[in-house]
Amino acid sequence: MRIEVKKNIHFTKLVKVNGRLKEFNFRKLGGPNEGLFTVDVSDDRGNRILFRMQKEQDAWKIVVAQQLPNWVMEKETTFHDLIEEEMRSL
Repeated sequence: MRIEVKKNIHFTKLVKVNGRLKEFNFRKLGGPNEGLFTVDVSDDRGNRILFRMQKEQDAWKIVVAQQLPNWVMEKETTFHDLIEEEMRSL
């Protein structure tokens, strides 16, 4: 019997959005979803916004399964940079 252990990867980063700092929480999914991160953030009313980012041709892209606010979509390249920076530090 072979047991494979994978490291749980999660981190939090502060990103400036519309002049305010917002806390984005990243969690890497394992198993068959190896190339996915889930990301969550609170909007101005305290509601959680959840979305996924998937690696596509050497770039992390937002997987649009729902309508996301423009301020999230505009930060896609920032999220890519944050994920890549974290993965290099492992």
